[in-house]
Amino acid sequence: MTAPGGEDAILVLNAGSSSIKFAVFGGDLKERLTGMADGIGGDGALRVGRNRQKATFGTHAAALAAVLEGLAAQGFSADRFRAAAHRVVHGGMELTAPAKIDVHVLAGIRRCVPLAPLHNPHNLAAIETLARLAPDLPQCASFDTGFHASNPEVAKRYALPADIEARGIRRYGFHGLSYASLVRAMPEVTGEALPRRLLAFHLGNGASLCAIRDGQSVATTMGYSPLEGLTMGTRAGSIDGNAVLRLAGEDGMDATLRMLNKESGLWGLSGGISDMRALLEDGGERSRFAVEHFCYWAVRHAGSMIAAMEGLDSVAFTGGIGENAGPVRQRIADGLAWLGLRLDGAANDNGSAKLHAEGSDIGCWIVEAKEERRIAADALELLGAA
Repeated sequence: MTAPGGEDAILVLNAGSSSIKFAVFGGDLKERLTGMADGIGGDGALRVGRNRQKATFGTHAAALAAVLEGLAAQGFSADRFRAAAHRVVHGGMELTAPAKIDVHVLAGIRRCVPLAPLHNPHNLAAIETLARLAPDLPQCASFDTGFHASNPEVAKRYALPADIEARGIRRYGFHGLSYASLVRAMPEVTGEALPRRLLAFHLGNGASLCAIRDGQSVATTMGYSPLEGLTMGTRAGSIDGNAVLRLAGEDGMDATLRMLNKESGLWGLSGGISDMRALLEDGGERSRFAVEHFCYWAVRHAGSMIAAMEGLDSVAFTGGIGENAGPVRQRIADGLAWLGLRLDGAANDNGSAKLHAEGSDIGCWIVEAKEERRIAADALELLGAA
């Protein structure tokens, strides 16, 4: 099955609670088309390439059907794809590598619903709906937790009784597809082999760090859920469990869950601003403190990651903040200056790929996040085409 132009094509799908994002890649892994069905459950819109129109999607099934119709209108009918590839947030302990979707993989994703109740059900809905709409189209899945399966067991276990750990309460880590993409893309950016000890900063509304040694994750800041670790856009990051218990007792479980995930982080510290660009432009005392809090905890957690790797050879920034916020990169680099990291100020201000100054003991780079491309590459590898 080939798409227009005779190239193998992969449809990448990322189903969320109220949207389905998609991208089409050729067999050469060049992006051909992107779009999104947004506003599922009410008034929304369908964007396919540059074409955008208002639409109403009552369900994920209706949204996905509209996506397929929109793609067909652009010359990408379902029978022209080699496969559809899905971003699945949680693979648990079983699904740690990209996989062709069959009844066993589908059951494994379903077993992980308690671990990612806000994400895996929507991933499942897209997979099952597509199976009905295009039954002959092979489907693959890439798991956001999978990259961190290489962490040592001592890093993945909380200090909890065995019967609690057996219920799946352990560190999984997230942003794995971003880090897997970075590992693949960084040598293309630098023209050099992947550094042996690489500290990766995925900084965006969700933020985490990953210690990558010899191309594998050995530690990461997120844990059982994406709430743990750094200060984020609206998430609190790490917080003492007893503080959470007190809040849940005084304010209720639902209110505490919402506060920690939706009303904390940069938003909570600044009094209502979660966007890093707006915080840097605002310059008020609370905004400055929120930015400092974000950077301080990124540096502090970086020390833990460096210890897990037993040293550091290079740093890479990715994600919306990592790629675009020069002052944040500079503050973090200043916090790592004791290691011999020195940024080139002009390169940092310009957002150049190479950030480190001549004579710096530590390399520093911007590597653009290309998660969808990584998912497409996983599918092609599973199908034996790459």
